[in-house]
Amino acid sequence: MTTPPLTTTSDVLGINDLLLSLCNSVTRVLSVATNSQVQYSGMVQRIQKTYLKPEIGCFVLFDGGFSGLVIINFSADSAMELYRSYLLNMGMSESDLASSHTSDEVSNVMGELMNQVVGDFTGKVRREMQTHITQNQPKMLVLNKQVQLSVDANLDNPQARRVTFYTSAGNIFYLELAVDNTEFIKLQDFDAGEVVDPDAIIAQADDSRAAAASASASVISQEDEDTAALLKSLGM
Repeated sequence: MTTPPLTTTSDVLGINDLLLSLCNSVTRVLSVATNSQVQYSGMVQRIQKTYLKPEIGCFVLFDGGFSGLVIINFSADSAMELYRSYLLNMGMSESDLASSHTSDEVSNVMGELMNQVVGDFTGKVRREMQTHITQNQPKMLVLNKQVQLSVDANLDNPQARRVTFYTSAGNIFYLELAVDNTEFIKLQDFDAGEVVDPDAIIAQADDSRAAAASASASVISQEDEDTAALLKSLGM
């Protein structure tokens, strides 16, 4: 499976091209990692604000050639389906899986998957927009209420979009993107092609899983303290 290009019909790339690329990264990574079909809606919503919502929310800030915020809000059912499919696809047994979306293991695994999604997206931005963006480590939060997040202070003319995604079992989750209103205009031709081995995603997932399993209790405790501090800063 090859990574879809941002666009092939125009020398000008805008917000919708960025959004399409991000959506393709989500479906590609999750479909390969879980060995199931993940799809997104053909319609996109223009929204005014971005929110973390129950039951599991993830956010990633990125900066560099352009700045923005990506949020993915999972229902408990969609998170558990993707979590279970991912680990079962890796060869784990049913008895080893967590039974609740509030489990730390579910948040950790979903965080691994989101890190792979963002890595796939930033790689395409480097190749096809000839610019560089960096991002923070995706953070998964189990939520019982809605929390508004904004990067408006860093954006001159922020634009926000929401896209609906569907798992193979029909469960729903949502992606929200807030980014500056910007365009990339091609000045000269360049080769943005890349042959991608889909097995590399699984290999990366195996490495991440092994690293997470070997983490010490002190590291886990520090992560819990960091999460508590973040929630406190959000007024939760």
